Amino acid sequence: MTNEAPHAYDVITMGRVSVDIYPQQTGPLEDVATFSKSVGGSATNVAIAAARHGADAAVITRTGNDPFGRYIARTLPEFGVANAFIDTVEGLNTPVAFCEIFPPDDFPLYFYRAPKAPDLMITAKSLPLHEIERAKVFWTTVTGLSEEPSRSAHHVAFQARTEAKAPTALHTVLDLDYRSMFWSSPAAATREVAVALDHATVAVGNREECEVAVGETDPVRAADALLERGVEIAIVKQGPKGVLAKTRDEFVELRPHHIDVVNGLGSGDGFGGALTHGLLQGWGLERILAFANAAGAIVATRFECSTAMPTSDEIETFLQENPTEEAIHA
Repeated sequence: MTNEAPHAYDVITMGRVSVDIYPQQTGPLEDVATFSKSVGGSATNVAIAAARHGADAAVITRTGNDPFGRYIARTLPEFGVANAFIDTVEGLNTPVAFCEIFPPDDFPLYFYRAPKAPDLMITAKSLPLHEIERAKVFWTTVTGLSEEPSRSAHHVAFQARTEAKAPTALHTVLDLDYRSMFWSSPAAATREVAVALDHATVAVGNREECEVAVGETDPVRAADALLERGVEIAIVKQGPKGVLAKTRDEFVELRPHHIDVVNGLGSGDGFGGALTHGLLQGWGLERILAFANAAGAIVATRFECSTAMPTSDEIETFLQENPTEEAIHA
């Protein structure tokens, strides 16, 4: 009997998971009468978004041994995301997150992750390293570097992927997803990002996240600084000003789509899943950026996050009906 080779996933994400409790009315939470729940957490939502495009996806995360944890483990396969790398942590609760909805641009988030989120309890010994080494895209977020043992687990995963040089591995993506409530100081995050960037081929974040990562808020200078750290593709999201991407040879900037925003919270995750799809397809930089930009816009027109992730066909239809302004090249 021979041992089967580890499965080579299209994408493995690693990090945050939660159950999002979404108000079904806009305005202050104290005035909201009804809520719905859905799977949430940035790394988990990116896996869901990638699966919507047909990717063979999995997420490495942890939940509590509780009803919400069971809900996550049960629901992810329904989205096409493997739950083989989800374990429970005794004594900790599955996180929940609430948001308030004040369209078009104010969506406060309230995280309930005390005393500690299970997804920060991922250990190096528990990692599926063979699968991480072979995944075509490995996606992580800065939040996973905020506490031990998750921090060390991420470093081990990065190192294993870098040293293995598996022929199936295309990209290691670092989502600069900085949330101040998870860190003792911005300086602490900056130190950890510096280590992670040594292993990343793609970095993506907004202007504030770029400031923490590389000390730059100007989008072009931020992208240049990320490239100087060694990434191959630097993507800077500019909110109402659009998005830009740079490689060492190419620069593309796109304006945003004009939409009626319902809830902007899932846009970045929809962007990330679409970005992953473009990387997997080997598209050129402009096509990847246009596809991801449209995905983020679509999600912003919908009420929730994970359930709002669009399919490839939906994005292509949206692009036909809502062409972007002419791209800026350099």
